[in-house]
Amino acid sequence: MLRRTRTAIGALLTIAACSTSIAMAEPITNMPVTALDWETTAEGVAFAPLSGDRFKEAYMAMVRLPAGLVSPPHTKSANMFGVVISGTLIHVGVSEVQNDERLLPAGSFYKIPANLPHISKCVSQTDCVTFLYQDGSFDFLPVEK
Repeated sequence: MLRRTRTAIGALLTIAACSTSIAMAEPITNMPVTALDWETTAEGVAFAPLSGDRFKEAYMAMVRLPAGLVSPPHTKSANMFGVVISGTLIHVGVSEVQNDERLLPAGSFYKIPANLPHISKCVSQTDCVTFLYQDGSFDFLPVEK
C-alpha cells in the first residue's frame, strides 16, 4: 500500500512539474498572411518583419522582390538563409559563370554566405516571396563587378 501511495504521489508531482514548465513556455506565434506588415523600400523590395529588428540584430522576415528585379552586385555582412515561397529566384556569385545560374522555384532553399559578392534575381512573371533568416543585422553593401 505504501509503495502505491509513493508511486501515485511521484506521478502527481511529475504531472505538476510538467504542467508548470508547460505553463511557463513561450506561447505559439501564429501570423496569417493577412497580418503581415509590409514595408517597401525605394527599390521596390518589401519586408514583413517576423522576429527581430533587421537593422539591429539577427532577424526573420518575409521578403518580396518585384518580378524582373535584378540586384546590383552586393554583399551582406551576415549569413543569409532563405526558403522560396512563390516565384522563381536566382542567386549567383559575381565570380560564377552565368551558365551556373540555378533556378529556385517555390519550396527551394538557399544560403548566401556573409561577404560573398552576389546578384539576386526574381526571374518569374510574378513577384518572388521568400522567408528569410539572417544571422546578423541587415545591410546591403554594393561591390564593383
